[in-house]
Amino acid sequence: MLVLSFDTAMAACSAAVVRIDAGGPETLASHHEARTKGHAEVLVPMIAEVMASAALSFSDLDRIAVTTGPGTFTGVRIGVATARGMAVASGLPVIGITTLEAVAAGAVEAGTSRGRPIAVVFDARRDQVYVQCFSPDLEPLSDPLALGYDDARAAIECHDPVVVGSGAGLIRTGGGELSSAAGREVLPTARIVAGRAALRTISSEPVVPLYLRPPDAKLPK
Repeated sequence: MLVLSFDTAMAACSAAVVRIDAGGPETLASHHEARTKGHAEVLVPMIAEVMASAALSFSDLDRIAVTTGPGTFTGVRIGVATARGMAVASGLPVIGITTLEAVAAGAVEAGTSRGRPIAVVFDARRDQVYVQCFSPDLEPLSDPLALGYDDARAAIECHDPVVVGSGAGLIRTGGGELSSAAGREVLPTARIVAGRAALRTISSEPVVPLYLRPPDAKLPK
C-alpha cells in the first residue's frame, strides 16, 4: 500500500510518501519543517517534492492521509481542504487521523510510553488543553476533549499514563508521570500519520476537521 500523508495542524508542516506492506512501513520520501504560519504557501510544493523524490504519480497511490485536528483552526482547515481537493482530482480515498492519535503512535514507536498508557496533552490556550488517553496498543481510553488544567489532570489520573505534548507541564502535578518526551517538540509527523491511516477501513463519509471548541477569532458585531 502506498500512502501520501501530510500534516499542517500544529506548529509544523510535513509530508511523506510511505509504502506499507507485510514487512512494515518504509518511508520513500518525507519533508518536515517547524512552522507556525504560512502552511498554505508551502504545503502543495512540499507534497510535489516528496512525490517527485519517491518517483511516483498520484495514480500509483492507494490513499491520502491527513491530520484532522485538534490544532490551529487555520492549519487544520488547510490540511483537510487540500486532502479533499486532491481526492476529487485523483479519485483516491482520504483517511483522517487526529493529531492526538498521531502523537500517541509516535510515543509508542519511540519507546517513550514504556508499555504504559499514554496521555497526549496539547496547550490549547485560554487556560485549556486538548487531551486524550490511549492504551499501550493505541486504543482510545477517552474521547478527545478541550479541558481546563484541573479537569484534564483529573481525567487522566485514573489511567496512570505517561504524558506527552506541549501541555504536559501545565498539568504537571497529579498521578501521571511527566515523560522525558513532553514538550513543544512532540508534534504529529506525516510518516506516523501514514502508518495509522494504513490500518483504517475506507469510509464513504468525508473527512472533517476536529476542532473541539469554537474559534478564538470573532466576527465584528
